[in-house]
Amino acid sequence: MSSPEKFEMFRNRLTKVYRHINKQAKRQGITCYRIYDHDLPEFALCIERYGDNLYLAEYKRKFEMAETEHDAWLEACIELICEVLQMPVDNVYIKERQRKPGRLGQYQRVSEAGANFVVDEAGLKFKVNLSDYLDTGLFLDHRITRGMVRIESNEKRVLNLFCYTGSFSVYAAAGGASKVTSVDLSKTYLQWAEENMRLNDIYDEKKHEFVHADVKQYLDSLAPASYDLVVMDPPTFSNSKRMKDFLDIQRDHAELLNKTMQAVAPGGIIYFSTNYRKFELDREQINSSEIKDITRATTPFDFEGKLFRYCYKLWK
Repeated sequence: MSSPEKFEMFRNRLTKVYRHINKQAKRQGITCYRIYDHDLPEFALCIERYGDNLYLAEYKRKFEMAETEHDAWLEACIELICEVLQMPVDNVYIKERQRKPGRLGQYQRVSEAGANFVVDEAGLKFKVNLSDYLDTGLFLDHRITRGMVRIESNEKRVLNLFCYTGSFSVYAAAGGASKVTSVDLSKTYLQWAEENMRLNDIYDEKKHEFVHADVKQYLDSLAPASYDLVVMDPPTFSNSKRMKDFLDIQRDHAELLNKTMQAVAPGGIIYFSTNYRKFELDREQINSSEIKDITRATTPFDFEGKLFRYCYKLWK
């Protein structure tokens, strides 16, 4: 277990980053943001705020503590975090490695299932789930990218590939898109995406379509020039049973982007993003008139220096 000195370092670090980030969030009217991400090696945690709730994820580490020792350590961490962030313990939800349920004594309800909340971002509403999935349903690091899509969507036909819970689709619809198609291999996420659309009172079944499909195959079915703006944020690797072929983003990105480009009208745009840390864009192989690396430009204040994803804007 970490020594009192280590806990004191954690307290100081958390106090400092929270003061800085909370101030910026308030100034920008942002209620969902990342506070801490493994800043200190002994405290391998990620802390995010979603409105009035805290989401805590613990990273797996090479050196495991014994179970009882780990529980005591985690309780001490939660206590310290709640104190520094002035958050009631009941509003903390934690994702940790799979262990026996309910081991956390006093903090048992943090691993409760069904922790669904509606949060606001840029005047739009989104459902987040802080308990049941690996991710919460809203990728905070794409806040700026979503804003860009909203501004550019007016009267555009928008395609959101690997749409997850459809936050980009909601932004596009709010930006006045003439059509929004959201494609994903998960029925759960497509349903969630439709729920997000309905939450904002902008759902129109004539304009908004949710397609359950494998993106690789789906792209082959699209007519040329059928979209003006495409968002593509694929997984790094996927070998779902429902896919014909597995997806490896380093290997497949040029082919995926070229197929997508065929479905884009002249002058159209693709926003492409990947979380693969060693990613290298194969510019030579991509049929694009211009490619711009917008990673820096789309990095929010709460991810500065800690963002491990790439983002590109490609023009037809």
